[in-house]
Amino acid sequence: MNVAGQIHELEGILEKILFRDESSGWSVARITELSSRDLITATGTFFGISPGDRVLIRGKWVNREPYGQQFQMESFVPLKPGSLSGIRDYLASGFIQGVGEETARKLVDTFGIDVIDIIENRPHRLTEVKGIGRSRAKKIHEAWKDHHEMSDIMIFLQTQGIPASYAYRIYLFYGREAARVIQANPYRLCFDIHGIGFKTADRMALELGVHRESPQRANAGVVFVMGQISENGNVCYPLSALVSRAMHILEIPEPKVRDAVEELAFKGELIVIDHAGKSFVYLHALEDAESMIAQDLKALMKVASHLNISDVPSAVRWFEATYEVEFAQEQRDALASALTEKVLVITGGPGTGKTTLIRGITEICERRGMKIHLCAPTGRAAKRMCEATGREAKTIHRLFELKEADEFGDGQGKRTLVSDVLIIDEASMVDAFLFSRVLKRIDSGTTLVLVGDSDQLPSVGPGNVLLDVIRSGLVKTIRLKTIFRQALKSLIVINAHRINQGLKPFEKLEDAQEDYFFFQRENPDEILQIVKELVARRIPRRFGFDPFREIQVLSPMHKGTLGVENLNVELQALLNPDGRVLMHGARRFCEGDKVMQLKNNYDNGIFNGDMGAVMFIDPEKRIMDVDFEGRIVRYERSTMDELAVSYACSIHKAQGNEYPAVVLVLHTQHGIMLQRNLLYTAMTRGKSLVAVVGSERAIEIAVANVVKARRYTLLAERLKGLL
Repeated sequence: MNVAGQIHELEGILEKILFRDESSGWSVARITELSSRDLITATGTFFGISPGDRVLIRGKWVNREPYGQQFQMESFVPLKPGSLSGIRDYLASGFIQGVGEETARKLVDTFGIDVIDIIENRPHRLTEVKGIGRSRAKKIHEAWKDHHEMSDIMIFLQTQGIPASYAYRIYLFYGREAARVIQANPYRLCFDIHGIGFKTADRMALELGVHRESPQRANAGVVFVMGQISENGNVCYPLSALVSRAMHILEIPEPKVRDAVEELAFKGELIVIDHAGKSFVYLHALEDAESMIAQDLKALMKVASHLNISDVPSAVRWFEATYEVEFAQEQRDALASALTEKVLVITGGPGTGKTTLIRGITEICERRGMKIHLCAPTGRAAKRMCEATGREAKTIHRLFELKEADEFGDGQGKRTLVSDVLIIDEASMVDAFLFSRVLKRIDSGTTLVLVGDSDQLPSVGPGNVLLDVIRSGLVKTIRLKTIFRQALKSLIVINAHRINQGLKPFEKLEDAQEDYFFFQRENPDEILQIVKELVARRIPRRFGFDPFREIQVLSPMHKGTLGVENLNVELQALLNPDGRVLMHGARRFCEGDKVMQLKNNYDNGIFNGDMGAVMFIDPEKRIMDVDFEGRIVRYERSTMDELAVSYACSIHKAQGNEYPAVVLVLHTQHGIMLQRNLLYTAMTRGKSLVAVVGSERAIEIAVANVVKARRYTLLAERLKGLL
């Protein structure tokens, strides 16, 4: 009896490969199970074997509509054929070029059970078979050798606990050298192969005989920990804290870790900087990015601006009168400063006029023939700039034509953006790598205006650039506090500012728009049900918002009943239950799904945070077409890790985006993620509607929690000239 979900082993003959994705090795195969003689369908990475091969496969039975029951292979071991007929079929299966059924029959008839040994070890004897000369004998031997090298590598990798899917990626990356490379330095896997972590590489290393306290292991562990630290947003880290974390993970003495840091610093992989009596450790690329930001920003400020507006107050008054805008004095000061300062930061919360100021700078400068460029970190933010100003706005990556190599390159030899004014909106999202690339590519006479909300969450990538620039005092900063009169009617705007001041949001307010709602529930299952009702029925029916294009569910965390992953499973089943399905590991994609890009893909021109819709799926070919606002991108198995269903997403991932309607899930189970700047960021993602579903206590905790997780950077100190 085939029980779904349980692990089974079965022995069979590979009859046919129905489909193989050459980029990943994932295949759909027909296998004759030897014990029952049943012909079964199996899926997995069948690499290094060919039709006719006898295999032992391990995996589980799954039911996949509309295809029925299939065997999902996790690992396999090729077995030698057990009979002369099996050997004949094996040789005729096609993996040896030029050996078909007739030649295979002649080989078996001539050499019998010894034929495989002769092909492998005594190929000169193959010339005893009529029709096989020396050249053909050599080709048969080489084809056999190539085939079994691949097989041997796959077996070696699987015996080290690496799933077949990862084993194929490893073989593609290292080729025939895979086994040698891994045996020499198994830690390369966690740095070279996406999806293989340090723990897997470390387990392999220890099994291969690497000593627990060896310098090789200590070095790899320290680099791994520094990678984790940068993924958490830090540009550098205190040496003492790094040593402590590495000791805990590696379980080795402190001197071994310090020796590793010293050796890595000597090699240039790490940079150690002393400041204020403490030592801070950087990955080389991050130290380079931070030092370049400080150097290039200072240099930019020393060069005179291209702008030369003789009567700035008159220009400001002209904009107010022409576009019927009534500025507060601080807003007039911000507009005037943008026309006179070489570098300026404009920061403020929702409704304080940041977008109107961008429009004012644009109108005044273009009226005087100046060349102005508008950009933002995300596509949605750039689109908002375009709508607000009526001018073209691009993502930073597209404006500067950044490529993958630019993330860690020095930017030398790249084209310079010739501009009189460059405005970057949502600047709080710009990380250290990206800002260093921008500064390397702008003309020295360009006026740079950074616009953003410094109270929002910092960038997903390493650094806290906007806040560090403000803290340095090097760049003039205008803080907008006065809320535009029309914005004061919005409960979203009012409550965002209340949260920022440490006050609970109003549920209702006389004369205010009904654009904020709170649904008090304590039970997670009840909260989930309310969210589903709001998205699928109540919000579309009352406000007319489309559940796919205009409503976004946000959650502070990924795991749990109220985490992003489960919310997406529930909402996908509710909103998009039908249509063709494509499984990619645990991810289930359906035609019509709302999806989000998870990393920059420079080849496709799609970047982290971009949202799209699945337009087409071919389950057999394992391909999927996604529409990113008119840009159609094809995904194959090798790139599907970059994509996630996104009916719900984390608040961090929502940075820089604005949605017509936001449904925010908030509960005490979200624990340490309940922070003021997180709630503030979530509240400001909704343009016309925000509905919070959850616990009042969770809101109270978030509002009161002003302790922000510290990000270690020394950019402010560098800008102050202290380093």
